[in-house]
Amino acid sequence: MTYVCKLCGADSDTHQFYNGVNTLCKECHKKKVRENRALKADYYRSYDAKRYQDDPRVKERHRHYQKSERGIASMAKSRRKWLSNNSDKRAAHIIVGNAVRDGRLGKPDHCSKCGQENTRIHGHHEDYTRPLDVIWLCQKCHVAIHRGS
Repeated sequence: MTYVCKLCGADSDTHQFYNGVNTLCKECHKKKVRENRALKADYYRSYDAKRYQDDPRVKERHRHYQKSERGIASMAKSRRKWLSNNSDKRAAHIIVGNAVRDGRLGKPDHCSKCGQENTRIHGHHEDYTRPLDVIWLCQKCHVAIHRGS
């Protein structure tokens, strides 16, 4: 059976067609998908984020990639970029860490917002120019503040 692409006119002798999609060749199909994702970027961004949170296969794929050479290099490049763009934030993090280590700043064992104990407590800065002015939060409360919830 010969298929003819509706967009470019190529037939199955010169182009490949996906199984079940016999009206567009693979290249035209990919082009339409890219255009659709570009038009509905916000929708697909939220869809992909939710899918990542809910799908264990996607999480496993990301964990596997992060352990690969390409994943490690990508994360290192991303970290270097973040450090160069956020030197004031990194300096505040170091100052807080040193102050906690030296006993100049007390770190509580509970979240100052929800009171949760026995969890890792993060220091949150409202203003990075005042590095020792820190609110101590659990991860859930810290993420909520940064998301604006």
